[in-house]
Amino acid sequence: MTEQGVVNDIHIDALQEISNIGLGNAATALAELLNKKVDMAVPKACFFDVEQVFLMVGGPEEVVSCVNLNVEGDVPGTVLFIFNELSTYKLVDMLMGQEVGTTTEMDAMCESAVSEIGNVLTGSFMNAIGGMTGLAMNTSVPMFAFDMFGAILSTSLVASGHWDDKVLFIETVFFQEQDEISGHFFMLPETGALDRLFEALGISEGV
Repeated sequence: MTEQGVVNDIHIDALQEISNIGLGNAATALAELLNKKVDMAVPKACFFDVEQVFLMVGGPEEVVSCVNLNVEGDVPGTVLFIFNELSTYKLVDMLMGQEVGTTTEMDAMCESAVSEIGNVLTGSFMNAIGGMTGLAMNTSVPMFAFDMFGAILSTSLVASGHWDDKVLFIETVFFQEQDEISGHFFMLPETGALDRLFEALGISEGV
């Protein structure tokens, strides 16, 4: 946050703008992967305490797919791109040119497909932030998990080590014709990382 731990409307407005541009780029990348037009609902950006995040995606027992990347550089942390179970199956069908509803369970090929989609979406998002701010952000090789959300988030929190007291949460919906894909983007920043992001955006701690 800031040294005072305060995130105000100006910070949220700045993150909302980043979300619009970053996920807009992600939608374009998804459309190129699918070779089909993809629309996007306006994303909603907000901060939550870590404890609250477990309730954000249908509860800790909700089965989800997650692409997890570590971010190094000026804004270090961990990034998660999460799709609920139904959206995961839809993504697999779209990418493989199958009728939506064909996929009902995951196998190695499905996991590879969703991992690639999540990697492209997350990379597009992080590149947009870097382009807006001039900050250097390098992402690791993505790790894929298909499990209960609570288990995934707990593992990510332990693996990320020192994180801030708040988690950046961005929710959006992608549309491909009549099909809806629900996506959730989480950033678990290391302590002090968001201060550098706000400074690069020209937002001082005193606002």
